[in-house]
Amino acid sequence: MHATVKASTTMTFPFHATGLVLLALLAAAGPARADGDRRAAVPLPPKYRAECASCHVAYPPGMLPAASWQRLMQDLPHHFGTDASLDPATVGELSRWLVANAGTSRRGGEAPPQDRITQSAWFQREHREVAAATWKLPAVKSPSNCAACHTTADQGDFNERQVRIPR
Repeated sequence: MHATVKASTTMTFPFHATGLVLLALLAAAGPARADGDRRAAVPLPPKYRAECASCHVAYPPGMLPAASWQRLMQDLPHHFGTDASLDPATVGELSRWLVANAGTSRRGGEAPPQDRITQSAWFQREHREVAAATWKLPAVKSPSNCAACHTTADQGDFNERQVRIPR
């Protein structure tokens, strides 16, 4: 099936229907981040920031696949050794948002061991040049402390240009 796109009153350009659909999807997706992951740039809802960022960086939902977010949200009383329980309405609201914006691409598309972002293949690949001693610095303490090096992590921005390794 082909569609015709009219460029002016005298010229028409043939397009394959799937090309039109792809073009529309790309236009609707908005600008991509430098790492190619559109979902990482989704704005974080205030409730997500309030609940999750009270203990750690409010990780962008594109960092994990939907199945990981579902498992994490279903087991909040045992959230990596901490009771992060929330009321059922908040769990439902945040779960729906996380799943709707979960990773599907090279970043966050595959469930990492124990649903830990720091164990994902993309995280390991992005941080392969970080020395083991860096993770042990008092200001860093662990790979999950993104804000120790990523100065704009609290805004959901993990761009390498904003990285400052503590001494």
